[in-house]
Amino acid sequence: MELHQIIRRPLVTEKTTLMREGNQYIFEVDPRANKIEIEKAVEKLFKVKVVGVRTQNVLGKQKRYGRLMGKKSDWKKAIVTVAPGSSIEIFDKV
Repeated sequence: MELHQIIRRPLVTEKTTLMREGNQYIFEVDPRANKIEIEKAVEKLFKVKVVGVRTQNVLGKQKRYGRLMGKKSDWKKAIVTVAPGSSIEIFDKV
């Protein structure tokens, strides 16, 4: 897989903004990607040293559309810890 296929988008919420103080960044990633692939993709795309990667599979919520029940897609997120003193620039602009 290519790097941009592994890392889909950064997640920017109030909680993830607080986690940046601990050098942790959260991304939505491809569900088939493993921790090693995620680590290499983040290091190459953002030119930082990754200390650790934690992943979590998020189940899609049930949604009601009138009389019909639907389901949002399942997705995977990765919590990436970078070395102290380094940061990812795209998060600094938000």
